[in-house]
Amino acid sequence: MNSFIVLTVLSVLAASSLFIALALFLSAIAGELAKIGGEDKGYGTKANFLSKIRVGVRAIETQTGMIAPQVTKLNDTLTRIRDGLVVVDRNLAGVIAAVSRQGAP
Repeated sequence: MNSFIVLTVLSVLAASSLFIALALFLSAIAGELAKIGGEDKGYGTKANFLSKIRVGVRAIETQTGMIAPQVTKLNDTLTRIRDGLVVVDRNLAGVIAAVSRQGAP
């Protein structure tokens, strides 16, 4: 056999095994998602846990929607406080320097 034919056959086998593994994993994921679908409510319908999670996440999103503007206001206030404390620090440094000059003979 030619080495190119062997490499071609090996490549086809590798690609086939990759697709088979992908199909097996996708079917396993689909099985797990079916379990998340919820318990039977009767008449072939299921309580959908995913929709309950979506509603809960939406509720959290709406309830925490006001955090961003408040945090922005808080950041502005804290920035002004920081600037004021820098001025106080400079004034205290000046007072300390003046007091140490007075205490020195």
